[in-house]
Amino acid sequence: MADSTTRGARPRWSVAPYFIVDDVVATANFYRDTLGMRVAGESENYGIEQERLNNVFGARLRITGLRAASGPGVEFLEYLTPRDGRPVPEDLSANDLAHWETTFRSADAEQAWKVLLKKTRLVSSRAESPAENVSPQFLAKDPDGHVVAIIGSESTKRDVNDERAVATDGIR
Repeated sequence: MADSTTRGARPRWSVAPYFIVDDVVATANFYRDTLGMRVAGESENYGIEQERLNNVFGARLRITGLRAASGPGVEFLEYLTPRDGRPVPEDLSANDLAHWETTFRSADAEQAWKVLLKKTRLVSSRAESPAENVSPQFLAKDPDGHVVAIIGSESTKRDVNDERAVATDGIR
């Protein structure tokens, strides 16, 4: 069996954003039921190739990929073994080196903010436009504490995040 280093072979790694999660089912439910994404694939990976890819001895992962209407998908990696990973610190701030956010685009960011206000921890106090003709946007956290940036798509000016944003018009 050829690996991804073989001449002419296509790489087998993901270019989608991925999150290390504590419980892939709970996290996938949040992205599916709240952001309107759909499960596109699931697998359980292990063995020497996975250990080398993750640089974690004994790595056994449950991986779930989700897709939205357009844009890149996301993948959730749950380490079944080893289970000694640390959670996202509760007090992680946007100016911390470990801070990371993934951008999701919504047809109506202000309505998405109202919906997510009832369902998750919000980082932003409201959905607002940072400048004239720029989409409203806000930050929220998923069940594992990963920060997601929600930007509106109703802008008349192209937002810098549009190219890499995952469309989530299904926020409900």
